[in-house]
Amino acid sequence: MNKRWDNLKQDRLQRIRNAIPLVKMGKIVEAKNTVKLLEAVIKSYDKVNIEGDNQKQADFLAEELCKINPDKINNLHMIQSAVTLDAHLDLFEKKIAKRIDFSFSGPQADRMAQMVKEGKIELGAIHTYLELYGRYFIDLTPRVALMAGYEADREGNIYTGFNTEDSPVVVEATKFKQGIVIVQVNKIVDRLRRVDIPKDWVDFVIEAPKPFYVEPLFTRDPALITDSQILRAMMVLKGIYAEYGVQRLNHGIGFDTAAIELILPTYGKELGLKGKICSYFALNPHPTLIPAIEEGWVKSIHCFGGENGMENYIRNRSDIFFLGPDDSLRSNRAFSQAAGLYALDMFIGGTLQIDEYGNSSTATATRIAGFGGAPNMGSDAKGRRHATDAWLKCGSEYSIQEQLIGDMPRGKKLVVQLQETFREKLVPGFVEELDALKLAKNANLPIPPVMIYGDDVTHIVTEEGIAYLHKCKNLDERKEAIRAIAGYTDVGMKANIEKTEELRKRGIVKTPEDLEIDLSRANRNLLAAKNVRELVEWSKGLYNPPAKFKNW
Repeated sequence: MNKRWDNLKQDRLQRIRNAIPLVKMGKIVEAKNTVKLLEAVIKSYDKVNIEGDNQKQADFLAEELCKINPDKINNLHMIQSAVTLDAHLDLFEKKIAKRIDFSFSGPQADRMAQMVKEGKIELGAIHTYLELYGRYFIDLTPRVALMAGYEADREGNIYTGFNTEDSPVVVEATKFKQGIVIVQVNKIVDRLRRVDIPKDWVDFVIEAPKPFYVEPLFTRDPALITDSQILRAMMVLKGIYAEYGVQRLNHGIGFDTAAIELILPTYGKELGLKGKICSYFALNPHPTLIPAIEEGWVKSIHCFGGENGMENYIRNRSDIFFLGPDDSLRSNRAFSQAAGLYALDMFIGGTLQIDEYGNSSTATATRIAGFGGAPNMGSDAKGRRHATDAWLKCGSEYSIQEQLIGDMPRGKKLVVQLQETFREKLVPGFVEELDALKLAKNANLPIPPVMIYGDDVTHIVTEEGIAYLHKCKNLDERKEAIRAIAGYTDVGMKANIEKTEELRKRGIVKTPEDLEIDLSRANRNLLAAKNVRELVEWSKGLYNPPAKFKNW
């Protein structure tokens, strides 16, 4: 009996034929026929990707998918980077979808956890971005991809614009495994300013009734930065950036890293660090980086995605950003994640909880939030082979390296966790056991959703000081170093005064006093811009912040 080798191709052609009566012209389907289109090309048990990135959302297609008949199409396996819209989980309430593999679900974290507990969602795994992208090409290839773009021409070419984000990797994995690609766009035009996804990779285009939603996820108002965050920023600049000469890095989301960016032109300049640190970033276009860019600190930024209001600023700073021939930003989350894993010397960002071993997580007992790309940024890539000064210096200090590979020279990525000893409402930032362990039990996960494992963390910074964990010679010493900077939390109360003093003498723990930082200077006077309006002024009027950040 002869085996057929083109089943996927024939299946795809049949789905296309089912949808042909709905095509108005070329590849264009009217918005009013979207549900009919989805029912024509999707089958029960399909793997389906709804483009939901950190920022850009294929929101119209998500909402329309919720309207299909669950008696006709059900048990879908959803595969997507971010679960951020109500519609993403409504699919499970309506019994259209059953299983999900994803990376991040911050806005839906509480509801996600509850639905998993109630058995309404079958959870596959919580991935890092790169991990999920990789599985698109192995065992989680979407059969149908529902995408978002700014514009399409009448032949089906797509302009993804400022927020390209995940689009290329999803479309390529789907299309080249005989899948179906549907793109919602804000507008259909006669001629595109730039082609980001060629027509041959697209099956159907729909002009949505309204522009797709984009979240200004990385915008932070300098007016909300606290003195404690400024103190930590000062310690980071002096005790880590200056000490290691960190040139290539990623700043995670949050006010802590915004504070670092805003004291570069002030405190950083005072320390004589310009040209010695912070030259190359894999980073969304943070508005709080504008003063440092204007002062000449930054040479290049590759972006995961865009940021609302930064379009014109980026267009006029083409030496810094990656732009297309139309002078608009070309972002790409997959490439930036790859850069973050292999091309950077440091990741620095905040977290919700750190245990006494240095493991950190943004998951709590009742929230399945995921962690996006932080585990890629915040891990030591064992495949790295190129050397830089910061990487080599950190590796030379890694105290247990000789026990692992002998006297072979090797570097190590700096992975820095910023943490306040007590967070909002006096919730401790340091705990004896991560809530992630309880969450794993509640959600029937095979492993706890740890964001960054302790063996990858090289530094923890609190208002009490810096713990240089990679210098510790064993696990017990790491625990003592963490206790030394954990303040009055249950973890910090275990600190041994004599042991802390010994660690300070060896440079494994450094307090603000050890770093010769004047605590009286840790205030908002150090910020290069103290509010959003001053960021606009720094940009020479090129930055146009979203309305919710304007108070003038």
